[in-house]
Amino acid sequence: MSDETPICSAKGCRAAAVWVLAWNNPKIHTPERRKTWLACEEHRDHLSQFLGVRGFLKDVVLLGEWEAREGA
Repeated sequence: MSDETPICSAKGCRAAAVWVLAWNNPKIHTPERRKTWLACEEHRDHLSQFLGVRGFLKDVVLLGEWEAREGA
């Protein structure tokens, strides 16, 4: 892992990110705005549930797919 390797957003985790969790807090963000958290395999479900319970989770995408979308 290099300094440029994206890491998981879970507290204390230093694992390489595999997933992008796109989310939006409708109370403070416009509907099209997407904030992102990164997740490793181990923390994907936990972080998704945290955002989902609050109604914030909009999409879960593999990091490579997200990067390809953003680069297009």
